[in-house]
Amino acid sequence: MERNKTALVLGATGGSGGAIASALIRHGWQVRGMARDAQAARKDNARIEWVSGDAMQRDDVIAAAAGVSLIVHGVNPPNYANWEKLVLPMIDNTIAAARAAGGARILLPGTIYNFDPARTPLLSATSPQHPRSRKGAIRVQLERRLEQAAPEVPSLILRAGDFFGPGSRSSWFAMAMLTPSKPVTRIVSMTKTGGHSWAYLPDLAETAARLLDVEERLLPFERVQFEGLYDASGNDLIDAVKRAIGSDVATSSFPWWAMHLAAPFGGFPREASEIAQYWKHPVRLDNSRLTELIGPEPRTPLDAAMRATLIDMNCLPQALDTATSLA
Repeated sequence: MERNKTALVLGATGGSGGAIASALIRHGWQVRGMARDAQAARKDNARIEWVSGDAMQRDDVIAAAAGVSLIVHGVNPPNYANWEKLVLPMIDNTIAAARAAGGARILLPGTIYNFDPARTPLLSATSPQHPRSRKGAIRVQLERRLEQAAPEVPSLILRAGDFFGPGSRSSWFAMAMLTPSKPVTRIVSMTKTGGHSWAYLPDLAETAARLLDVEERLLPFERVQFEGLYDASGNDLIDAVKRAIGSDVATSSFPWWAMHLAAPFGGFPREASEIAQYWKHPVRLDNSRLTELIGPEPRTPLDAAMRATLIDMNCLPQALDTATSLA
């Protein structure tokens, strides 16, 4: 029987969800997106079939998932607020929708926050999960619920490092290392000791689509790691920015000390303080299972990837000129 290639993408207006939706369309999928304001989303991306709904409302998700064979769970709480209260109900709603759709596979973009970087320098599908943060502990529970739902509801966790690339506006690269919509006059270095794993978002999305092209080879509960770019020195992305802008601008260190001091008051400093360990201890991702399934990872040359990233962020002079002329 011919496979139903219809997907529901939750979070299609965001970075990873939007990139995966575009990759699925290129691979012949019919993509449906759910958004609170479907009319506005339709204006931004007419290639997606948009329906109105809220990922916190189970009936909305079940209705949106009718007739699909895949649900991409790329949704997060708005502005990452109330993380502890919203993340697990959201995945529960997605699992219920996948079950109602007859066992649709769930694709979850995974993180490295499930692990203790000091104890696990190389991550594989079987690495023990010993989180050292609130969000990491919740991610462990989230993945456990997917594992418990299989095989009735199959799933695929595609784990990667920190994002950069077009659409990755909520990334540490875009939020902390550079300032969007301004020429690059200074670059903030995040690493404490060097060594960090990065994922160029378009390559990660293409990898997701290729994995789903061979779904018959996937386990009912499949976890694969996307190696991406391992920046051993901590300077590879910084040097790529300098090459893209054609200038040897100054670099400065991220004020981790200030984040630790302000962490008890909550907000951004607390979030930054919790993930500081992932910039102190190098972590690589073992992609052996991924390459067994699809062959070599998609790899955009770093200079081309960085130029596309900076153009999307309006950080290159020509990109700024274009944005000004269109205003």
